[in-house]
Amino acid sequence: MTFEALPEPPSRAPDLADDFTGPALRADLWIDHYLPHWSTPERSRARYDLDGDGLRLRIDDDQPDWRPEDAPLRVSNVQTGDFSGAVGGHRGTHRHRPDGLTVRTPAGTRLLWAPSAGRVDVTVRAAVDPGSMLAVWLVGSEHLDPRDSGEICVFEIDAEAVGPATTTARIGIKAHHDDRLRTDMGEVPVPVDASRPHTWTAIWGAGGTVIGCEGRVVGRFPQAPDYPLILMIDIFETGGRSPVTAYPKTARIHRVRGWDLTPGWSSPLSHGARDSGEDQPGK
Repeated sequence: MTFEALPEPPSRAPDLADDFTGPALRADLWIDHYLPHWSTPERSRARYDLDGDGLRLRIDDDQPDWRPEDAPLRVSNVQTGDFSGAVGGHRGTHRHRPDGLTVRTPAGTRLLWAPSAGRVDVTVRAAVDPGSMLAVWLVGSEHLDPRDSGEICVFEIDAEAVGPATTTARIGIKAHHDDRLRTDMGEVPVPVDASRPHTWTAIWGAGGTVIGCEGRVVGRFPQAPDYPLILMIDIFETGGRSPVTAYPKTARIHRVRGWDLTPGWSSPLSHGARDSGEDQPGK
């Protein structure tokens, strides 16, 4: 299969830039909880290491389920923003569960990087432990309007779909509660061993959404959410604890680069910024 080359990234420095080489996860870029407003801190908190080779996300043997109602479902996630209303309400980022969600830990509004149009490049190594999945999503913050809930699924890779020459990933658009979008998801084989470092790209704006892998276009979609999107990177375990699988189950994030291309918005990093772990977020 022949894939078209992706466009080159913007010439200016990225607004979001992290190689995960510091002694701690950068609080100016990342929230180390999975949708914490729908859960409680001990359940939403990510398990991870920074060991000089990127961010190692873990599912540990003693890790609790994200919510008791969703068991078995354990996740370690980092995200670039969050929003919720008051305790007991139903306003909040990513109302993705069909049975409804209620705010348990109010988050307020915290947007560290949430462009309405942009580009993101994420270099990862997928999980290969049975029953695990690595995913990268851009999801609507919903802080302005509950309809602003659409999602760009950059990829979802099940451990069982990783092969030595080809990996199958799910990519596309999920409408969720946004009636201006339609869900358009599909599976795509990419010629990579996803257990090795490789880079995924999403580019979105008025012309639609492009998803790429290793510099090549693997999906084009004629629609894109046009409101603030939060980047989420996570490892899931959905099949429950395994008595024969060694823990922790892991995936690795080596590098993230993101550009806010929202019309009319000018990055303070566009002149003289360093492309390093010391960059500040665009907003």
